Amino acid sequence: AAVDFVVPFSADTPQELIATVLPDVLVKGGDYTIDEIAGGAEVLANGGEVKIMHFEEGVSTTAIIKQIVDTQ
Repeated sequence: AAVDFVVPFSADTPQELIATVLPDVLVKGGDYTIDEIAGGAEVLANGGEVKIMHFEEGVSTTAIIKQIVDTQ
């Protein structure tokens, strides 16, 4: 498995972007339920999959990015 695209967006949620792109697989961190994932219903309705990955306690993407920015 691989990530084909990473797409930045400026909206409050990626709902419209995901509904437009309709990925085959939509992946989100384990702190969500499928019903809470923006665009999840559209992906499922289009025959795609919504995967919830295990949430690793104490590991934060936001914190990692902040650490990188702070060291530059």
